[in-house]
Amino acid sequence: MDRLITAGQWQADDPHIVIVSDAGYDVTRLAWVLRDLPVELVGRVRSDRVMRLPKPPRVNGVNGRPPKHGPEFRFTKPETWPEPAIITVTDTTNYGKAETQAWDRVHPRLTHRSSWLDHEGELPLVEGTLIRLKVEHLSKERDAPPVWLWSSKTGATPDDVDRFWQAFLRRFDLEHTFRFAKQTLGWTTPKLRTPEAADRWTWILIVAHTQLRLARPLAADFRRPWEKPAASDRLTPARVRRGFRNIRAHLACPNVFPNPQAPGPDGHPAPRTNTARPATTSARPSNAPRPSKPSVDLADPGRQKTSSASGRIAQIVGCQGRGGQPQPHRAALIRIIMQVAYEA
Repeated sequence: MDRLITAGQWQADDPHIVIVSDAGYDVTRLAWVLRDLPVELVGRVRSDRVMRLPKPPRVNGVNGRPPKHGPEFRFTKPETWPEPAIITVTDTTNYGKAETQAWDRVHPRLTHRSSWLDHEGELPLVEGTLIRLKVEHLSKERDAPPVWLWSSKTGATPDDVDRFWQAFLRRFDLEHTFRFAKQTLGWTTPKLRTPEAADRWTWILIVAHTQLRLARPLAADFRRPWEKPAASDRLTPARVRRGFRNIRAHLACPNVFPNPQAPGPDGHPAPRTNTARPATTSARPSNAPRPSKPSVDLADPGRQKTSSASGRIAQIVGCQGRGGQPQPHRAALIRIIMQVAYEA
């Protein structure tokens, strides 16, 4: 949070930051730990949970200790549900009509176990807004069971309720994007040493992901055997990446520039032609006989050792030519190595 404020991403008069989580996280515990920060938590809860409604007002003339929790709210028993405080209906593109019901100040009954095992003192009362989301259908006309969400904000408005469940559905797109960046584009593959290098690498991946999005209408659908055909405007970045090699072959390279063979009409000078360089003078006359190479006895053990070692070194450094002979452009390097090795 301090980093967001330092970077100017959040100001004092901005709305609270919404943190969305799945059912694997204890959203109630997170809401209690982050209660001092300007954040609002929204998390999915299991459909078999049992929560508590706010305690009823105290009635005069009733003795004894006042109750801390209200009646039970069982998700699987609609007869335990009171009248919802908020009801919204929204038309969606992918899920049909989305209907939400919200109840205010609903809280779980905490016990000293799991994440509350080391809590000192009396367990707190963490109240929030309970939301039940029901859509007409999922993709491919599948049946959609209701989804239960819990938000740490109390006194929510209908706009807040719609914003919470829409942010939760948006979480799926973000998680798939992160997985694609890590597993396919290699976001976490390089071992970067500085935060600046990590930021630069992240921006490079963002540019690559944007390039895949822009190349969607140009890519062919190279799908897996278990994948169904998709229109060009519905291809995922992973499927566009499979056919991107065919697109790249038809793209112009920005590093190649024309090399005209004649001066242009705009007055550019004519290109330089390759002219023959003047011959260099040699200290030895052209008609002087070449010095003869000293004769070497092939039966000499030292010569055989030197020859075999020369071929081995040529094989190691990768400059061995046809017939096991060293290539001329690296013969000098081999002679130096052999001289040092032979003298040693």
